[in-house]
Amino acid sequence: MKTPKLSSVISIGLLSAAAASAPAADVFPTKPIRLVIGFSPGGYVDLGSRLVAVPLGNALGQQVVVDNRSGAGGILAAEMAAHAPADGYTLTIGSVGTHAINQTLYRKLSYNVVRDFQPIARLSDAPNILAVHPSFAAKSVKELITLAKARPGQIMYASAGAGTSTHIAAVLFEYLGQIKLVHVPYKGGGPAMIDVVAGQVPITFATAASVSPHTKSGRLRGLAITGSQRSTLLPDMPTIAEAGLPGYEMINWLGLFAPAGTPRAIVDRLAAESLRIVQTADVRDRLNAQGAEPSPLNTDQFSQFVKHEVEKWAKVVTATGMTAE
Repeated sequence: MKTPKLSSVISIGLLSAAAASAPAADVFPTKPIRLVIGFSPGGYVDLGSRLVAVPLGNALGQQVVVDNRSGAGGILAAEMAAHAPADGYTLTIGSVGTHAINQTLYRKLSYNVVRDFQPIARLSDAPNILAVHPSFAAKSVKELITLAKARPGQIMYASAGAGTSTHIAAVLFEYLGQIKLVHVPYKGGGPAMIDVVAGQVPITFATAASVSPHTKSGRLRGLAITGSQRSTLLPDMPTIAEAGLPGYEMINWLGLFAPAGTPRAIVDRLAAESLRIVQTADVRDRLNAQGAEPSPLNTDQFSQFVKHEVEKWAKVVTATGMTAE
């Protein structure tokens, strides 16, 4: 009888140990999952996350707990998720702000979006809405640009924080319109919307989820949407491009991410369940009520999409000279 070579014994031992330590998809999860959200309750990212969290928990047999960690344009939550164990028990919802724009906007991030995250699935997207307080003089995109050129550096706009979609949408508007506005960042879309509705800050480029109820009630006036084409959910509202600023386009997407290195079997299960959920009639209708729509991409498609978005917005950030600390 031949004695096994030492190298073979070591290899078998290492493979056995790896198999024993790797979480198996058929037993995952065995405890609650934390879904870290980088913004305060009430905004588009929070609302979109909660639409998926409850049914995902039901499907997995364990609660998915939403953990709001607002601040720094979503960086606090992204850092927490990026540095968490890669075992599927800490996830995050990323957006165009947190997982595309911030990569170039912030020069001292403790993580790299492409290197440190595993994209799981893209879930939904929505245009932002350029909205103003009813007392504000401009009643159209062209009037706003004209007014801003007459009063450079004097007109304020509110955002959900530096690097968020509400911020980058305004910066792109300034850049293409050759105007200068004053940025007033908040710790989330909810607090920003409170001040815009109150008339403390006259302009916002906020998500449809936060703007729509106020435009319907007359407390805000919607001027245009940020997408490249009219939304099927807001067919009467023009795009910023057709309303007077050619070439303008900005879309706010949401997707599910895990720390890099999360076992593919777990990623595949999370992707399958979340993509199924976001396409159910109930979730689709609730997204539509927020001015959003399902935009499902599987893991491989979403991974390529994220890389493209990082490259795309890096060019915009560099061209506009944007920075944030």
